[in-house]
Amino acid sequence: MSPERKHWLDEPRNVTRLLWTLATVCIALVIGDLAYHKHVHFGFEGWFGLYGFFGFAAFFFIVIAGKHLRKILMRDEDYYDE
Repeated sequence: MSPERKHWLDEPRNVTRLLWTLATVCIALVIGDLAYHKHVHFGFEGWFGLYGFFGFAAFFFIVIAGKHLRKILMRDEDYYDE
């Protein structure tokens, strides 16, 4: 048997780098929101960072709703056993 192959995300330093890179890209995109003129249909669409904040709030809502929905829909471990 060969030893288990080590992947690049197994090292904590690489995970930290990945998180910092993601945070940097997110911050750059929010700052980039100031760099262009928006052609909006509704007034609130012109707010700074609206779509980033809306996306985060929607994702947060989906995760919380999923936790509560799991309590309703979850079955016992041996549900399909005969």
